[in-house]
Amino acid sequence: MVQTIIAIVGPTAVGKTKLGIEAAKRLNGEIISGDSMQIYKGMDIGTAKATKEEMEGIPHHMLDIKDPDEEFSVADFQQYVRGYIDEITARGKLPIIVGGSGLYIQSVLYDYQFTDQKRDPALTAHYENIIAEEGIDPLYSKLKKVDPEQANKIHPNNHRRVIRALEIYQTTGQTMTDYLNRQQSSNLYNHLLIGLDMERELLYQRINDRVDKMLEHGLVSEVQRLYKEGYKNSQSMKAIGYKEIIPFIEGKQSLEECATVLKRNSRRYAKRQYTWFKNKLEVNWYKVDPETINERFRIIFDDLAGFLGDV
Repeated sequence: MVQTIIAIVGPTAVGKTKLGIEAAKRLNGEIISGDSMQIYKGMDIGTAKATKEEMEGIPHHMLDIKDPDEEFSVADFQQYVRGYIDEITARGKLPIIVGGSGLYIQSVLYDYQFTDQKRDPALTAHYENIIAEEGIDPLYSKLKKVDPEQANKIHPNNHRRVIRALEIYQTTGQTMTDYLNRQQSSNLYNHLLIGLDMERELLYQRINDRVDKMLEHGLVSEVQRLYKEGYKNSQSMKAIGYKEIIPFIEGKQSLEECATVLKRNSRRYAKRQYTWFKNKLEVNWYKVDPETINERFRIIFDDLAGFLGDV
């Protein structure tokens, strides 16, 4: 029997958390975080995790399962989330994925295959030696030449993914972009994707306001604690919300300057999220704003009732 799930997606600060909790309350559901950063312990404010009060007693999964210095891949996410889907379904409840990490959510919904059979330890060691001796620039420049699409997606500080992309190209003659494009797109679940959309100026103002609230609620203290615990160079600390605050902690920029950069990076990220979801997934979009959100939610729940009634 094909399992049924709902996924609520969209850009940062658009209102996914609120809709997800309301959906779980109405539809006897449990929430699975579809955010690649909320898996990390102690990274709460910068990742906008729902508070205990906001959760309203609804079970949430995929939160606080890794330390900030532990690696976590899309394949890991896929395996964990599919396990939770099985568990939640077995309890007679509806799995509801809520988040903005598009590739991670896509990897769960469709028949994405991840394999390490092409790994070449000697080549990996060679690339690691280059980084140790010359830095990441030579390898990142090479990646931009052979696979510009992946280079645009991978931050140069993410050495592991830069190496992996080059390794795939070197060992198979195919780019990582080619590999991902060949993935099966068959549905594994009976799913419905709900996307929240918002006028850009309103969304950007909400993003700016959210950053201000994060700072009011202790974002700097959170980053300082992680910094003092030795996580500065961890991949998790390269995430938006953390990397922008480090220059203030190190006395290189004012907090106002860091906040401005954080707001800008968050707005840019929201734009990239929109582009990804609209190009890669079949999402049912609903435009929301503070004045009409209750009416929009009513329409969404009517549509969800129709979807679930057909199951």
